[in-house]
Amino acid sequence: MAAILSPPRILPSGDSAITVEFSRNIDDEANGRVLALDRTVARAAIAGVTETVPTYRSLLVHYDPVQIGFEELGEKLTALAQLPVPPTISTRRWRIPVTYGGEHGIDLEDVAKTLNTTPDDIVARHAAGDYRVAMIGFTPGWSYLSGLEDFLHLPRRQNPRLLTPAGTISIGGVQTGVQCLAGPSGWHLLGRTAVRTYQLHREPIFLLEPGDAVTFSAVDARTFTEQDRAAENGEIVAELVGS
Repeated sequence: MAAILSPPRILPSGDSAITVEFSRNIDDEANGRVLALDRTVARAAIAGVTETVPTYRSLLVHYDPVQIGFEELGEKLTALAQLPVPPTISTRRWRIPVTYGGEHGIDLEDVAKTLNTTPDDIVARHAAGDYRVAMIGFTPGWSYLSGLEDFLHLPRRQNPRLLTPAGTISIGGVQTGVQCLAGPSGWHLLGRTAVRTYQLHREPIFLLEPGDAVTFSAVDARTFTEQDRAAENGEIVAELVGS
Protein backbone atom coordinates (compact mmCIF):
# COMPACT_ATOMS: atom_id res chain seq x y z
CA MET A 1 0.00 0.00 0.00
CA ALA A 2 1.34 3.44 -0.97
CA ALA A 3 2.44 5.71 1.86
CA ILE A 4 0.50 8.82 2.77
CA LEU A 5 2.30 11.88 1.41
CA SER A 6 3.52 14.80 3.49
CA PRO A 7 0.96 17.55 4.08
CA PRO A 8 1.14 20.75 2.01
CA ARG A 9 1.02 24.28 3.38
CA ILE A 10 -2.50 25.77 3.37
CA LEU A 11 -2.38 29.53 2.88
CA PRO A 12 -5.22 32.06 2.68
CA SER A 13 -5.34 34.07 -0.54
CA GLY A 14 -7.77 36.85 0.22
CA ASP A 15 -11.19 35.94 1.60
CA SER A 16 -12.26 33.55 -1.17
CA ALA A 17 -9.23 31.53 -2.24
CA ILE A 18 -6.75 29.06 -0.75
CA THR A 19 -3.22 28.31 -1.92
CA VAL A 20 -2.16 24.68 -1.45
CA GLU A 21 1.64 24.85 -1.56
CA PHE A 22 3.73 21.69 -2.03
CA SER A 23 7.19 23.20 -2.37
CA ARG A 24 9.08 26.48 -2.41
CA ASN A 25 11.15 25.29 -5.37
CA ILE A 26 10.36 24.38 -8.96
CA ASP A 27 10.55 20.61 -9.31
CA ASP A 28 8.66 17.90 -11.16
CA GLU A 29 7.65 16.01 -8.02
CA ALA A 30 5.86 19.03 -6.57
CA ASN A 31 4.25 19.81 -9.91
CA GLY A 32 3.05 16.21 -10.20
CA ARG A 33 1.31 16.57 -6.85
CA VAL A 34 -0.23 19.88 -7.94
CA LEU A 35 -1.71 18.37 -11.09
CA ALA A 36 -2.88 15.27 -9.22
CA LEU A 37 -4.68 17.40 -6.63
CA ASP A 38 -6.22 19.50 -9.40
CA ARG A 39 -7.74 16.36 -10.93
CA THR A 40 -8.78 15.02 -7.52
CA VAL A 41 -10.57 18.25 -6.55
CA ALA A 42 -12.42 18.22 -9.87
CA ARG A 43 -13.61 14.66 -9.23
CA ALA A 44 -14.55 15.42 -5.62
CA ALA A 45 -16.89 18.25 -6.69
CA ILE A 46 -16.61 20.02 -3.32
CA ALA A 47 -19.58 22.31 -2.75
CA GLY A 48 -18.45 25.93 -2.89
CA VAL A 49 -15.29 25.41 -4.97
CA THR A 50 -15.60 27.55 -8.08
CA GLU A 51 -12.24 27.27 -9.84
CA THR A 52 -8.76 25.78 -9.52
CA VAL A 53 -5.54 27.19 -10.98
CA PRO A 54 -2.48 24.88 -11.06
CA THR A 55 1.02 26.35 -10.99
CA TYR A 56 4.50 24.83 -10.79
CA ARG A 57 4.42 24.23 -7.04
CA SER A 58 0.95 25.13 -5.74
CA LEU A 59 -2.74 24.93 -6.50
CA LEU A 60 -4.91 28.02 -6.10
CA VAL A 61 -8.46 27.05 -5.14
CA HIS A 62 -11.18 29.69 -5.45
CA TYR A 63 -14.31 29.16 -3.36
CA ASP A 64 -17.57 30.78 -2.30
CA PRO A 65 -17.22 31.57 1.43
CA VAL A 66 -20.99 31.57 1.79
CA GLN A 67 -21.05 27.86 0.92
CA ILE A 68 -17.86 26.69 2.64
CA GLY A 69 -15.43 28.23 5.11
CA PHE A 70 -11.65 28.47 5.02
CA GLU A 71 -11.06 25.96 7.82
CA GLU A 72 -13.40 23.30 6.42
CA LEU A 73 -12.08 23.62 2.88
CA GLY A 74 -8.49 23.65 4.10
CA GLU A 75 -9.03 20.38 5.94
CA LYS A 76 -10.60 18.76 2.87
CA LEU A 77 -7.79 19.92 0.62
CA THR A 78 -5.12 18.75 3.07
CA ALA A 79 -6.65 15.28 3.19
CA LEU A 80 -6.95 15.06 -0.60
CA ALA A 81 -3.39 16.34 -1.10
CA GLN A 82 -1.97 13.54 1.07
CA LEU A 83 -3.47 10.76 -1.01
CA PRO A 84 -0.96 8.78 -3.10
CA VAL A 85 -0.42 10.37 -6.51
CA PRO A 86 -2.15 8.14 -9.09
CA PRO A 87 -0.32 7.27 -12.29
CA THR A 88 -1.25 9.41 -15.26
CA ILE A 89 -3.89 7.51 -17.21
CA SER A 90 -3.34 9.26 -20.52
CA THR A 91 -0.87 11.92 -21.61
CA ARG A 92 -1.34 13.86 -24.80
CA ARG A 93 1.88 14.32 -26.74
CA TRP A 94 2.32 17.27 -29.08
CA ARG A 95 5.02 17.97 -31.66
CA ILE A 96 5.40 21.71 -32.18
CA PRO A 97 7.23 23.09 -35.25
CA VAL A 98 9.80 25.84 -34.57
CA THR A 99 11.84 28.09 -36.83
CA TYR A 100 15.05 28.70 -34.91
CA GLY A 101 17.41 31.68 -35.18
CA GLY A 102 17.55 34.63 -37.52
CA GLU A 103 14.74 37.15 -37.18
CA HIS A 104 12.63 34.49 -35.46
CA GLY A 105 15.17 33.70 -32.73
CA ILE A 106 17.27 36.79 -32.20
CA ASP A 107 19.04 35.49 -29.07
CA LEU A 108 20.17 32.15 -30.48
CA GLU A 109 23.70 33.23 -31.37
CA ASP A 110 24.22 35.06 -28.07
CA VAL A 111 23.00 32.01 -26.15
CA ALA A 112 25.47 29.84 -28.09
CA LYS A 113 28.33 32.21 -27.30
CA THR A 114 27.40 32.36 -23.63
CA LEU A 115 27.33 28.56 -23.42
CA ASN A 116 30.52 28.22 -25.48
CA THR A 117 28.95 26.22 -28.28
CA THR A 118 27.34 26.72 -31.69
CA PRO A 119 23.82 27.79 -32.67
CA ASP A 120 23.32 24.41 -34.37
CA ASP A 121 24.19 22.65 -31.11
CA ILE A 122 21.69 24.79 -29.17
CA VAL A 123 18.97 23.98 -31.71
CA ALA A 124 19.78 20.27 -31.64
CA ARG A 125 19.74 20.14 -27.85
CA HIS A 126 16.54 22.13 -27.51
CA ALA A 127 14.69 20.17 -30.20
CA ALA A 128 15.83 16.86 -28.68
CA GLY A 129 14.17 17.62 -25.34
CA ASP A 130 11.15 15.81 -23.97
CA TYR A 131 9.09 18.42 -22.14
CA ARG A 132 5.97 18.56 -20.02
CA VAL A 133 3.52 21.43 -19.61
CA ALA A 134 3.87 22.36 -15.94
CA MET A 135 1.49 25.31 -15.97
CA ILE A 136 -0.27 27.93 -18.09
CA GLY A 137 0.03 31.53 -16.99
CA PHE A 138 1.20 35.13 -17.35
CA THR A 139 -0.81 35.71 -20.56
CA PRO A 140 -3.42 33.47 -22.24
CA GLY A 141 -1.81 30.33 -23.62
CA TRP A 142 1.69 31.03 -22.21
CA SER A 143 2.89 27.48 -21.60
CA TYR A 144 5.69 26.86 -19.10
CA LEU A 145 7.55 23.62 -19.84
CA SER A 146 9.74 21.57 -17.52
CA GLY A 147 12.40 19.16 -18.77
CA LEU A 148 14.95 21.61 -20.18
CA GLU A 149 18.41 20.00 -20.43
CA ASP A 150 20.78 21.19 -17.70
CA PHE A 151 23.25 22.46 -20.29
CA LEU A 152 20.65 24.98 -21.50
CA HIS A 153 19.84 26.40 -18.06
CA LEU A 154 20.56 30.10 -18.32
CA PRO A 155 19.65 33.08 -16.11
CA ARG A 156 17.08 35.41 -17.58
CA ARG A 157 18.16 38.56 -19.41
CA GLN A 158 19.33 41.43 -17.22
CA ASN A 159 17.24 43.81 -19.33
CA PRO A 160 13.83 42.34 -20.24
CA ARG A 161 12.27 43.37 -23.53
CA LEU A 162 9.02 45.32 -23.44
CA LEU A 163 7.71 43.44 -26.48
CA THR A 164 8.50 40.04 -27.96
CA PRO A 165 6.66 38.37 -30.86
CA ALA A 166 3.69 36.04 -30.63
CA GLY A 167 4.75 32.41 -30.94
CA THR A 168 8.17 32.94 -29.39
CA ILE A 169 9.98 29.83 -28.14
CA SER A 170 12.39 30.84 -25.41
CA ILE A 171 14.42 29.66 -22.43
CA GLY A 172 14.82 31.20 -19.00
CA GLY A 173 16.31 29.69 -15.87
CA VAL A 174 15.47 25.98 -15.80
CA GLN A 175 12.49 26.34 -18.13
CA THR A 176 11.53 26.65 -21.75
CA GLY A 177 8.23 28.03 -22.90
CA VAL A 178 5.75 28.69 -25.69
CA GLN A 179 4.58 32.30 -25.75
CA CYS A 180 1.28 32.65 -27.59
CA LEU A 181 0.62 36.41 -27.59
CA ALA A 182 3.04 39.28 -28.16
CA GLY A 183 4.21 40.72 -24.85
CA PRO A 184 7.14 41.55 -22.56
CA SER A 185 9.72 38.91 -21.72
CA GLY A 186 13.06 38.54 -19.98
CA TRP A 187 13.73 35.13 -21.51
CA HIS A 188 16.14 34.27 -24.32
CA LEU A 189 14.43 34.00 -27.72
CA LEU A 190 15.51 30.90 -29.64
CA GLY A 191 12.80 30.74 -32.30
CA ARG A 192 9.13 31.06 -33.19
CA THR A 193 6.26 28.71 -33.85
CA ALA A 194 3.11 29.32 -35.85
CA VAL A 195 1.13 27.26 -33.33
CA ARG A 196 -1.51 29.22 -31.46
CA THR A 197 -1.75 27.75 -27.99
CA TYR A 198 -4.62 30.20 -27.43
CA GLN A 199 -7.13 31.29 -30.07
CA LEU A 200 -10.40 32.78 -28.89
CA HIS A 201 -12.63 31.77 -31.80
CA ARG A 202 -11.23 28.26 -32.23
CA GLU A 203 -12.27 25.01 -30.61
CA PRO A 204 -10.41 24.25 -28.43
CA ILE A 205 -9.58 27.79 -27.32
CA PHE A 206 -6.55 26.54 -25.35
CA LEU A 207 -4.47 23.91 -27.15
CA LEU A 208 -2.06 22.77 -24.43
CA GLU A 209 -3.04 21.70 -20.93
CA PRO A 210 -0.94 21.12 -17.79
CA GLY A 211 0.43 17.58 -17.92
CA ASP A 212 0.68 17.44 -21.73
CA ALA A 213 3.99 16.25 -23.20
CA VAL A 214 5.70 18.43 -25.81
CA THR A 215 8.54 17.96 -28.27
CA PHE A 216 9.83 20.46 -30.85
CA SER A 217 10.80 19.98 -34.49
CA ALA A 218 12.88 22.43 -36.51
CA VAL A 219 11.31 23.86 -39.70
CA ASP A 220 12.54 26.49 -42.14
CA ALA A 221 11.25 30.06 -42.46
CA ARG A 222 9.15 29.29 -45.52
CA THR A 223 7.33 26.52 -43.65
CA PHE A 224 6.75 28.91 -40.75
CA THR A 225 5.09 31.43 -43.09
CA GLU A 226 2.82 28.75 -44.58
CA GLN A 227 1.89 27.36 -41.18
CA ASP A 228 1.30 30.85 -39.81
CA ARG A 229 -1.31 31.54 -42.49
CA ALA A 230 -3.00 28.23 -41.77
CA ALA A 231 -2.98 28.83 -38.01
CA GLU A 232 -4.45 32.30 -38.48
CA ASN A 233 -7.43 30.59 -40.09
CA GLY A 234 -7.92 28.34 -37.08
CA GLU A 235 -5.93 25.27 -38.14
CA ILE A 236 -4.02 23.42 -35.43
CA VAL A 237 -0.59 23.12 -37.00
CA ALA A 238 0.86 21.30 -34.01
CA GLU A 239 0.86 17.52 -34.45
CA LEU A 240 -0.84 15.33 -31.87
CA VAL A 241 1.45 12.30 -31.86
CA GLY A 242 0.01 10.31 -28.96
CA SER A 243 -2.47 10.24 -26.11
